[in-house]
Amino acid sequence: MRLTIYTDYALRLLMYLAVNDDGEKGLATIGDVAASYGISRNHLMKVAYQLGAAGYIETVRGRGGGLRLAMAASEIRLGDVVRETEPDMALVPCFNPVDAPCAIRSCCVLRKALQNAGDAFLAALDGYSLGDLARPRTPLRKLLAIA
Repeated sequence: MRLTIYTDYALRLLMYLAVNDDGEKGLATIGDVAASYGISRNHLMKVAYQLGAAGYIETVRGRGGGLRLAMAASEIRLGDVVRETEPDMALVPCFNPVDAPCAIRSCCVLRKALQNAGDAFLAALDGYSLGDLARPRTPLRKLLAIA
């Protein structure tokens, strides 16, 4: 299984906000985050919009504004973020659409095995919160150049 860059950026943005929660009222700009990770500002803006619409982050407009977590980091489950940001979790074409042609569908064990693997992957991520990712707080703040 491979996650998209979009989901990677979503997780990185959330991690940044989780370790930045005590500076400037916990606010960070898209530019701050993009510069810290060396990633695309434009892509990050799209990610931030979706995370805001999903209720994970909130935006403060105006001078001195920025982004911050909309809830405690311990309440954000990684599996939920991945489900929100991944457009297609179908591992093989016969998963989606449901009626995709397959000559062996009626007795295919592979389909069930792959479904179980995908479910296990998400279940493993459900066992972690954003707070868990932000636990090595001091080294993360240093690596991300958060004062």
